[in-house]
Amino acid sequence: MKFGKEFSSQMVQEWQGAYMDYSYLKKHLKALLKSRQQSNNPGFKRRTQAMYRAFSDLTSRSSPKPRGEEEEAVMIPQSAYQTLLMKLSADGAEQELEFFKKLDLEFDKVRTFHEGKVQGIQENAVELSKQMDALIALRIRVERPDHVQETAASGVVLSPDARSPEGEHMDVIQEVEMGEAEEKTKILEGLRPARLQVLEHVKINVDPDTPVSTLKNVVMSSKLELSFSKDELRRAEKKMRKAFIEFHQQLRLLKSYSFLNMLAFSKIMKKYDKITSRNASKTYLEIVDRSSLGSSDEIYKLIEKLEASYIKHFANGNRREGMKVLRPGVKRERHRITFLLGLFSGCCIALIAAIIVSVYARNLLQHEGGRQYMTNIFPLYSLFGYIVLHMVMHGADTYFWRRLRVNYPFIFGSKPETSLGFREVLVVASGLSVLTLAAILAHLDLEMDPETEKFRLITELLPLFLVTVVLVITLCPFNIIYRSSRFFLIRSTLHCIFAPLYKVTFIDFFMADQMTSQIQAIRSLQYYICYYVWGDFRKRSNECTNSSTYKFLYIAVAVIPFWLRLLQCLRRVFEEKSTMQGLNGLKYFSTVVALVMRSLYDITVQNGNASAFWRTMAAATSGITTIYNTYWDIVVDWGLLQKKAKNRWLRDKLLISNKAVYVVAIVVNILLRLVWMQLVLDFNLPFLHRNAMIAVIACLEILRRGIWNFFRLEHEHFNNVENYRAFKSIPMPFYYEKDNHIM
Repeated sequence: MKFGKEFSSQMVQEWQGAYMDYSYLKKHLKALLKSRQQSNNPGFKRRTQAMYRAFSDLTSRSSPKPRGEEEEAVMIPQSAYQTLLMKLSADGAEQELEFFKKLDLEFDKVRTFHEGKVQGIQENAVELSKQMDALIALRIRVERPDHVQETAASGVVLSPDARSPEGEHMDVIQEVEMGEAEEKTKILEGLRPARLQVLEHVKINVDPDTPVSTLKNVVMSSKLELSFSKDELRRAEKKMRKAFIEFHQQLRLLKSYSFLNMLAFSKIMKKYDKITSRNASKTYLEIVDRSSLGSSDEIYKLIEKLEASYIKHFANGNRREGMKVLRPGVKRERHRITFLLGLFSGCCIALIAAIIVSVYARNLLQHEGGRQYMTNIFPLYSLFGYIVLHMVMHGADTYFWRRLRVNYPFIFGSKPETSLGFREVLVVASGLSVLTLAAILAHLDLEMDPETEKFRLITELLPLFLVTVVLVITLCPFNIIYRSSRFFLIRSTLHCIFAPLYKVTFIDFFMADQMTSQIQAIRSLQYYICYYVWGDFRKRSNECTNSSTYKFLYIAVAVIPFWLRLLQCLRRVFEEKSTMQGLNGLKYFSTVVALVMRSLYDITVQNGNASAFWRTMAAATSGITTIYNTYWDIVVDWGLLQKKAKNRWLRDKLLISNKAVYVVAIVVNILLRLVWMQLVLDFNLPFLHRNAMIAVIACLEILRRGIWNFFRLEHEHFNNVENYRAFKSIPMPFYYEKDNHIM
């Protein structure tokens, strides 16, 4: 692999704008090479001139000792930081000057960004040190209360060895001054004992990210006095573990950033030397190496101290376990996943063919029980079709996100080492498809074969058995079938259900949006209860759908996902004071109104007493919310249709080079949004059963949601890139009442 591609592949994607523009500089060198080749003829006279070019805002450092002019290609004078180009040839002189101009700008950009990040790291290190002071003091107070009282009574400050029951040296990371004489900076270094007096100046931060903490924030203050309970200590340690892991990730990213840019400058200067036959790289790289970009020893030392502290305090001194958490291994692609995907896909094709043959060979479409089957059994199996289609769309999105280098695990807040790739998602989807199709085929065979009439009860219970299997696998506590991803999904779903008690993160409202596209699947679950609890499933008699309770729930389950999304918006309005979230909440409220009106009209149609009033109300509200939602999808969620964008009517940055893809996506989104109007306009196909038509519309909405997901994450990715947001902000457990805590 060429360095340019390797350089791009190893970038921190959210920082891509801050890296050295290697490809642009390489183009300048190609232009220089082309110019030299065109000018290279025996009669061409070369001339030499000395030109000065200034570096961009270099800090004061001693310059290298000048060597003889015969050895120098560039030289840095003592009085000012300027590049002196020696023996500049006429062929390609303009391109050389342009190359160094761009090179200086890139060096200044990279160095400035690196220095800013180092400064942020140092501030985080100071805060982490203060938090560790409080944590260790709290740990001593909770785990050794009797000993603390004795020492307090005697007025003795605890020694390091006296704090741990095992005599462990309870160390914390402390601040020491490093750097040059004229500029001292504080970073984490060394070890010192924590003092119990620090607890007199701290409180517990109550972050509103759980139902209990949210209620505490509403009823009481967000800063509570220490209770010195084991539960309080456990929660503080949990937060500190997350803070250590996130801080370690920041250090690793900054270390990688420094290394890659240093390597890029080395590569580009060697290419320059090769083209011009000069020896400029050595002198130039000495300046780069002595800059803050090359002097990253404090970062390396900080990483070592951080790892040592984490291993000591959170891994019981077990380095292997500690490093396993701080530096998780790279996820490996397994051949068995590809094999299972191919196997399940082949089985799905065979089962679909078998079902088609069975239906047409036995003329089931014209069978007297065909309509009854579509009315009672089809809605039971359609549930799995909705789930599988949604998973297939997510698998396709995951494939393109990964190919286009969208950091979707970071955006979703999942762990990269356990986040599912497109193969894993499609394996689960195809596996569920095999189970569903096998159940459908068995259902048809058992029902149509006279010899299996006595197994009618088992036949009717097949859909319920399938639902039970899916639920058992989803809730299975054992580490099988992607447990971490299953629990991540369950946790996100619970956050949506209990909105607005949970703090709203990206994955929470993203999951709630998925639920709004699975209304028909939720209604299918409602139908399961109706069919197997209230109805006589042995005789396929199902009268509960005509009850007023069922009709009320039919409307309610459609409203619930949008209502939950509205509550999430209201919480964000309260926390962020955001007008956009208020408008977003208004969008979901209009959708709730449209759904209620549309469902009431649908019920009147089924009862045979449809009126012009309900139809008008349904059409009006559906039309308004369709326009509102479509505008929000394209302009706000996707960030498209920007008049002054570099890509006209799209946006400045696009992941896909072919702009027609975005135009097609906009048109498709508009058309699929109009599916809302289908029931209002009474558009039905005579050859399709009503339940089949409902399933088709539900599938179109899932397809629309899959397309929406891709462009929504693309827009979020560019928001992260624009703000250089490569890591999460972790809330700290303690709040210091005074700026100057006890040292």
